[in-house]
Amino acid sequence: MSESATEVVTGAGVLAVALGFLVFAGQGIGLTGGGDHYELTASFRSVEGVSVGTDVRLAGVKIGTVTSLALNPQSFFADATITVKNGVNIPDDSTILVTSEGLLGGSFVEILPGGSPDDLAPGQEIEDTQGAVSLIALLMKFVGAAAGNGDAASTTQ
Repeated sequence: MSESATEVVTGAGVLAVALGFLVFAGQGIGLTGGGDHYELTASFRSVEGVSVGTDVRLAGVKIGTVTSLALNPQSFFADATITVKNGVNIPDDSTILVTSEGLLGGSFVEILPGGSPDDLAPGQEIEDTQGAVSLIALLMKFVGAAAGNGDAASTTQ
């Protein structure tokens, strides 16, 4: 085989590997098509810590991802679109909430299944939502309540 034929074969091999990597990466972030998932929507007061690609979990198991986030100009809520794996049926009275993995952990979206015998169809909205809770806001409420209780105790004695 001549030197130029070897270069062509090597170049084709490199391109094939690169294309395979792109397809694999696209599947990992949900860019490629395929009927292995369906979409649901939800509207949150706050999606702090959530971005496109954030995990959607049920009972601690990843069942999907967040595929889009947009501000609703009428309600000033964050409209989210999520994908859920086919075969995972979500009852129509389920709750979806933004939660964190711990004090310093990242955020994810969790679905708490309801007890309805009817499931959400693709494209439907999960109406019962709970937005992200700010740790700073909770600490400020706690400190404010403790300070308020301390003042009340000192004035009653």
